Amino acid sequence: MLHAVFPPECLNCGARVESDFAICGSCWADTPFILGASCDLCGVALPGQAADDEALICEECHQIARPWSAGRAVMGYGGVGRRLVLGLKHGDRAEIARASGPWLARVGADLVRGAPLLVPIPLHWRRLAQRRYNQSALLAQAFGREAGVEVAPQALLRVRATPSQDGRDREARFRNLTDAIRPHPRHGDCLKGRDIVLVDDVMTSGATFAAATEACRMAGAKEIGVIALARVSRDA
Repeated sequence: MLHAVFPPECLNCGARVESDFAICGSCWADTPFILGASCDLCGVALPGQAADDEALICEECHQIARPWSAGRAVMGYGGVGRRLVLGLKHGDRAEIARASGPWLARVGADLVRGAPLLVPIPLHWRRLAQRRYNQSALLAQAFGREAGVEVAPQALLRVRATPSQDGRDREARFRNLTDAIRPHPRHGDCLKGRDIVLVDDVMTSGATFAAATEACRMAGAKEIGVIALARVSRDA
């Protein structure tokens, strides 16, 4: 009855689809899902086919020491992928996070085999007050529901209101995030002795994931992986 009054619509273009939280065939074909080979540390798409017996590392990750052990991404940050991320981040489109749960669970299946703790990248309280929700926490909760994994939405705290990363080069992005993320003084104890998977909407340079990884290590976390809904490539 509900669908008779409010038919399901494509998350991107609004065309009719068969089920809620879905993308139509045309938009699906135009969404840059990362389905082939990808970097084992940052998830960026690589030429060729995925290899089961060896880890692939992109040029950027050969140049930058990544403090985490493995990284995944669902899609490239372009076209439909970019529109979905921006809709989730700035357009009050929480349904995009719900649709992303199965995508994250598929891409991050190997990251959650040992039942780690999913930890979203935190927002500073001022930005959270403006936006009214943390898009990374919505993604982590959707991922956790789909994969049957525990989520700790308050494990980390952004203690400094960092300026936007837009327009900054790689070095400036890392400087901007220095000491910006810490274990939460009341809720961070849950990180101690646990394997962690950090969740965010977009990975560009990896500076935010790096800062969050260091914060998890401060709290005594063990193995740390990262996953993003979208990965910005160097040629984007």
